[in-house]
Amino acid sequence: MTKTAVRAVALAACAVLSVAAAPKGAAPRKGLPATSTNWGATTAVTANGSHRLGNPEAPLKLVEYVSYTCPHCAHFVKEADPVLRLTMVPKGQISVTVTNFLRNPIDLTVAMLTNCGDPKRFFVRHNAFFAAQDKWLAKAEATNREQQQRWYQGDFPARMRAISSDLGFYDQTAAWGLSRVQTDQCLSDAAALDRIKGQQTDVQALGLTGTPSFTLNGELLDGHDWASVSKAITDKQAQQRAGNI
Repeated sequence: MTKTAVRAVALAACAVLSVAAAPKGAAPRKGLPATSTNWGATTAVTANGSHRLGNPEAPLKLVEYVSYTCPHCAHFVKEADPVLRLTMVPKGQISVTVTNFLRNPIDLTVAMLTNCGDPKRFFVRHNAFFAAQDKWLAKAEATNREQQQRWYQGDFPARMRAISSDLGFYDQTAAWGLSRVQTDQCLSDAAALDRIKGQQTDVQALGLTGTPSFTLNGELLDGHDWASVSKAITDKQAQQRAGNI
């Protein structure tokens, strides 16, 4: 695969970008979150191996279907994080679940590494890979044909070790305190591999063709960027408030 093809793989499947608290002293209205608990550090692994951040009973439940090689996904995280993870999630207004959308071997490798270690630290690893995406995608473009052939041949652990070596992922995991041996153990985790591959059943069931894609309270959203997701959240909040008047 040529350098141009690598960039095409990274972009082809990406979609084109185009709360109020109850009055003081009043009992919370049904369907609105309590504000006394900080849900910003509450995490859980769902039945299909996805990772959820926030109040599991939040009135709004956003599921993000992301590809780590999708630049639009990285852009979404950069725009949405200050509002979602740092504002709405801590207040219990919304929970955010990340599900992997695999498009190529690099996606799989990064997904295995974000699942490596303490599940409570998943979102730290998730954000770190997106923050550094420009750097490691540039390394992918600079690889030669012989290197790329190793990404598509052999068993999955061997292919992911080759990708990790070529794209500098071992340096990233070392920053988290993981040795190369420990990282390789994560890349050889058959149970984690099955969970991540199993998530593609949900992707296919929804008929998703681009990343990032989203569902809000189980409904597939038309938009693929923060502006459209933000509007959907605002509209849903308005509907919930109206339903509780």
